[in-house]
Amino acid sequence: MKVRTRFAPSPTGMLHIGGARTALFSWLYARRTGGDFILRIEDTDRERSTQASVDAILEGMRWLGLEHDEGPFYQTQRFDRYREVVQQLLDNGQAYYCYCSRDELEQMRAAQMARREKPRYDGRWRDSTEAPPPGVEPVVRFKNPLTGVVAFEDQVRGRIEVSNAELDDLIIARSDGTPTYNFTVVVDDIDMGITHVIRGDDHINNTPRQINIMHALGYEPPVFAHVPMILGPDGQRLSKRHGAVGVMQYRDDGYCPEALLNYLVRLGWSHGDQEIFSRPEMIAAFSLEAINRAPSSINPDKLVWLNQHYLKTLPLARVLAELEWHVAAQALDLSAGPDWADVVAVQRERVRTLVELVAASRCFYEEPSGYDETAAARQFRPETAGYLETVQVELAGLAGWTDTALHDAIARACDRLGIKLGKVGPALRLALTGGSSSPALEITLHLIGRERSLARIGRAVAFVKNLPGKA
Repeated sequence: MKVRTRFAPSPTGMLHIGGARTALFSWLYARRTGGDFILRIEDTDRERSTQASVDAILEGMRWLGLEHDEGPFYQTQRFDRYREVVQQLLDNGQAYYCYCSRDELEQMRAAQMARREKPRYDGRWRDSTEAPPPGVEPVVRFKNPLTGVVAFEDQVRGRIEVSNAELDDLIIARSDGTPTYNFTVVVDDIDMGITHVIRGDDHINNTPRQINIMHALGYEPPVFAHVPMILGPDGQRLSKRHGAVGVMQYRDDGYCPEALLNYLVRLGWSHGDQEIFSRPEMIAAFSLEAINRAPSSINPDKLVWLNQHYLKTLPLARVLAELEWHVAAQALDLSAGPDWADVVAVQRERVRTLVELVAASRCFYEEPSGYDETAAARQFRPETAGYLETVQVELAGLAGWTDTALHDAIARACDRLGIKLGKVGPALRLALTGGSSSPALEITLHLIGRERSLARIGRAVAFVKNLPGKA
């Protein structure tokens, strides 16, 4: 039997990291077993489903590289099929029309709660021979078995049993004819040949109902694996107050998809003590049995650590490709300056995110708009102008603008001045970049280029000389 998994989000918002982890686990299991991964958009909630959310889900899946083998399938395009199966259940006596009004249902619920009973539909139209009340559009309810238990072996939680007496006759088609979630899921999983359902454990209560419908239609249910939820750092259910929860927000914040996938796979799954997983390593090691039963808490510091690792170790071409979006987002013009690949090659060792990399590289393409006030107050001393002028003379006399030549020129300037590099290096960096952080001085000078470097040093000299009390 070929494994077929699915990811079936509802397009009522962004693709959040809980959904992304579910998609990743489903994708990994399909890839690990040589199976198929199906993408299904469960958009029957017409009031809350939006095209913008569909686009956000598809964009998130593409960015993460979780390519699907079939789909995306849309439930709103399958309404004829759902009506056909509803009619099949009606014809077979496995479903029935219920004419209860909203008021009747509320009264039923209130009476049950007054008796301290679990609120549930009491089945009054299940085998009724009464004439339907005029003017009432009925819903269709599934005839849930009245006795016995529903049992299944969950691949994460073990054996789960639920008494059928605890389940009422759920609605499978609303009064306007639209199908309900628990029904459409079953029909889709049957039609699409889904063998393994990997999803959040908030769906556990739905599973017994879905199994009963599947049995009524003559099919064996798939294997289920219900994954524990993700918690915030405070141990509470993950929500917007914990920061970025949408996948594309992580892209916007400068994380590589490789880092986020590695981070997600370790939220509730482990393979020994290994922390770093390439995509092939994830596929080779993944198993449903290794998913933890306990919820996992997000750790932002770990994601930053992983991102730094991937920024340093990914092929340079891969980092450059991921940077294209950020360069455009920060409106950095790369046309007048050094080769971008040369800049990224040195900067990626020094930053935590792609956002930081672009921001820290602006000085190689644009003139500094000013000097960091704190750094200037500390580094631009009365004697600094003379130091910088000496360095400028040494640099201007160079025949070649190479890293080695630049390093030696700065060393000669320090010898002439009788000072150590620490006396002039920070001021030189501030003059070149406007700030206090950059690669080694010779690399910074090399990337900025001869003419622009000498001009920036000259401007800094003039700036220091014009400071009150510094001339």
